[in-house]
Amino acid sequence: MLQPKKTKYRRRQKGRMKGNAQRGNQLAFGSFGIKALESAWITGRQIEAARQAVTRHMKREGQLWIRIFPDKPITKKPAEVRMGKGKGAPEGFVAPVTPGRIILECEGVPYEVAKEAMRLGAQKLPIPTKFVVRYDYVQE
Repeated sequence: MLQPKKTKYRRRQKGRMKGNAQRGNQLAFGSFGIKALESAWITGRQIEAARQAVTRHMKREGQLWIRIFPDKPITKKPAEVRMGKGKGAPEGFVAPVTPGRIILECEGVPYEVAKEAMRLGAQKLPIPTKFVVRYDYVQE
């Protein structure tokens, strides 16, 4: 599961996810990818599930890039605890994703294989996504 080796602070504020992705919104490594259409927090487990689904369908051919990393700690208080008494303990890590962000990229497989692999990976994510192809990609 993806998580940082070390963080500067154990707990972080929630923040707000407004607007579209300003960086990480273009294909940089592969010819195919999936792009987020909504804002969400994506957990390390969801990223790992999507990665497994994609690599299984590609039969470990080609190459896969994960363009997001869960580095934001999320805290939770136990059930039925009264208000106050400080912030809860860190529960896990998430990657904040805004619309337009490329989540996964792949290369080295035919168009049909990549499209189906990315569809299977997108099913594991909590947001609607879109399959994107590099603008200069030519089908054989």
